[in-house]
Amino acid sequence: TPGLRKRLEEMKNPPELKKLEIPGLKMQLFPFQREGVEFIESRKGKALIGDEMGLGKTAQTIAWLQLHQELVPVVVIVPASVKYNWQKEILMWTPDRRVVVLSGRKPTAHTVMDKGTIYIINYDIVSGWLDTLLGMNPKVVVMDESHYIKNRKAQRTKAVQKLCKKVDHVIGLSGTPIINRPVEFFNVLNILSPGRFPSFWKYAHEFCGARHNGFGWDFTGASNTKELHQLLTSTCMIRRTKEEVLKDLPDKTRSIIPLSMEQKAAKEYARAKDHFIGWLREVNPTKVSAAQRAEALVQFQTLKQLARKGKWKATIEWLKDVLSTNGKVIVFAVHHAAVDALMEALSGFNPVKLDGRDSNKAKNAAVDRFQEDPTCRVFIGNIKAAGVGITLTAANMVAFVELGWTPGEHSQAEDRAHRIGQKNAVSVYYLIAEGTVEQEIAGLLDRKQKVLSAVLDGEDAEQGMLLTELLNQYMKEAANDVL
Repeated sequence: TPGLRKRLEEMKNPPELKKLEIPGLKMQLFPFQREGVEFIESRKGKALIGDEMGLGKTAQTIAWLQLHQELVPVVVIVPASVKYNWQKEILMWTPDRRVVVLSGRKPTAHTVMDKGTIYIINYDIVSGWLDTLLGMNPKVVVMDESHYIKNRKAQRTKAVQKLCKKVDHVIGLSGTPIINRPVEFFNVLNILSPGRFPSFWKYAHEFCGARHNGFGWDFTGASNTKELHQLLTSTCMIRRTKEEVLKDLPDKTRSIIPLSMEQKAAKEYARAKDHFIGWLREVNPTKVSAAQRAEALVQFQTLKQLARKGKWKATIEWLKDVLSTNGKVIVFAVHHAAVDALMEALSGFNPVKLDGRDSNKAKNAAVDRFQEDPTCRVFIGNIKAAGVGITLTAANMVAFVELGWTPGEHSQAEDRAHRIGQKNAVSVYYLIAEGTVEQEIAGLLDRKQKVLSAVLDGEDAEQGMLLTELLNQYMKEAANDVL
């Protein structure tokens, strides 16, 4: 349109990026991530990082916050499923920062807010905390998965907009390509660059394929996408795809995503663990019989099942968020009940499954469909049945929602995507219930993964080693409880 062309012609060249020194970072940024930090700085802390998932949008944001430690307090608004992952990442990159995760629909009478803190809060409860957040005069707001405020009428959108109006520095993060769904991003763009995006009506008619369907206006389409991309990158957005930065990436990266347990399930888990610890007090640590080891394994399996149950809502939310921005995902579980529950919960993404109940014919059909059918977005497999002998290079993302007992079986499962023919770096995510046996198993698996170059003498030996170490940890805990 003439108005759009005029705006593009009038735009000044973006400021040149400056090489920044970021003191206190405990990990190394990739070159493209450093460029992202420099981009945020060039936009004076008001920017949208639109990189594809797996490229470290969180790390880039944390690095910029570290560059400006004087800008506190900070409010980081995120989907509920990743609150604890943000806390983990901040402390991993900048362990000296003070980080608090907010929970509950609203503050209590005893809530005290500290001005030197990074606060992490989920979108669902921002409205209940709004007055308290505004009262501490935040200097930076970060909106992770910023398309969460796409609905202009939603309470959370209005609350986030009110909060951001009082803040000079706002960083939005989203892996969803804006040019695919421009209507979802007006609210974010209006916050970041109100001068360029002042009016929804004008924006919708220029970029959202506006059409009248006889009942009202439909803005779910896309138009002038090339011009929109140019306008965004010239004002407030930087976006890189994996393909563009492949030279900087390792072939495979692993991340642990801590998920919070639902309150009722957490109590059930705590009771089961107390029962287990009580049983261990009766076991002689120097003479653990084969029968007692078998009983311990049963008890650990019970704790694992309860952990999965407790994190399930957060697990599905995380997977759906990923699928809203990514192509295809491979999901591994252990139990048939988990595979079936995933099939039901992710039915909208045309999933296929493979576990020990499937015939060879069904197995081949599932693999072929996932590899060849673009509408089949999810492959759900049992770690043992689907972890060997198949190729799933249509996806470059793997998620484990349950853990096995050996590092070897996890490596084999990861490598269903990490095979010859895979043109992208593979991202692997372990979804772990915070504060449960899953966290302890994940730690043991990680340590063993680093020292075992191959599976030692078969899987049983590995499982025995890990189970023995885990049992020893719990027996020490039981002994300490007595003291």
